[in-house]
Amino acid sequence: MSSQASQVLVTGASGLLGRAVCAVLREKGYAVSGVAFSRAGPGLIKCDLTDQEAVKDLIEKEKPNFIIHAAAERFPDVVEKKYEETRLLNIKTAGHIASVAHRIKCRMIHISTDYVFDGTSPPYKVGDKCNPLSKYGLTKMESEEAVLAAAPDACVLRIPVLYGSVEKLEESAITCLLSVLKSKESKAVSHHDRRCPAHARDIALILADMIALIAKGQNLSGTYQWSGQEKLTKYEMTLTMARVFSLPHDHVTPSTDASPLRPYDPEMDVSRLTDLGISHHTKFEEGIKECLSQWL
Repeated sequence: MSSQASQVLVTGASGLLGRAVCAVLREKGYAVSGVAFSRAGPGLIKCDLTDQEAVKDLIEKEKPNFIIHAAAERFPDVVEKKYEETRLLNIKTAGHIASVAHRIKCRMIHISTDYVFDGTSPPYKVGDKCNPLSKYGLTKMESEEAVLAAAPDACVLRIPVLYGSVEKLEESAITCLLSVLKSKESKAVSHHDRRCPAHARDIALILADMIALIAKGQNLSGTYQWSGQEKLTKYEMTLTMARVFSLPHDHVTPSTDASPLRPYDPEMDVSRLTDLGISHHTKFEEGIKECLSQWL
């Protein structure tokens, strides 16, 4: 199956990762249908993914060879406040999409997170026990279980915190740090939790490589993981931005307070992907310069 013969349906296509995935797959010659709801602009299919009948009709109409399920509520603080709504979107919807995909022999890649781990003993291997600290992490752990139960041939891809070409700085937990630098108001930024950030385009390229291998008949299924290769606190990310853009940072101070909802160091072992020859890594300094230049 060549890329020209492959139809890919991408959920969450208006989001940071979804936009990158659609762009990369189109560059590689795939026919891509992007699905969104609250931010469904031109060129995107509007669909409420919690409406099971609408989802079934959409997938049966589009007849994709692959579904990349990137839609989710991903802000831990929002999940704590809207837990039942989040369970519907993050777990039930993921399981339903997987079951429809499996029935029509469409391969699914479900996007998950490093928040399924508690961050106490990295790097985490694929089979290590999950122990999420937050309700967000719990919904993503249960979404993985729901997807693989409904579609044993599906893939789960766990990813870290992302940055990339944002439509607003608040779209990423990393790019929003530029607002802290620009504000000149005194602000404490976390110098406790350690993160392995990844550029959204790198994740999109990894997904494209996974699809290409499956299309060639390679049996990819189960759980895969990607972490960026640099480990940074948010304070260190802020200092990198200050250096790259020559911005003053005296008003930004490091905070060593721990967050009960966020894992200390959820670095993941990526060998299951690198063993397949899949690896894409943008250096943080270069990636952040590229995607934030327009905001200065």
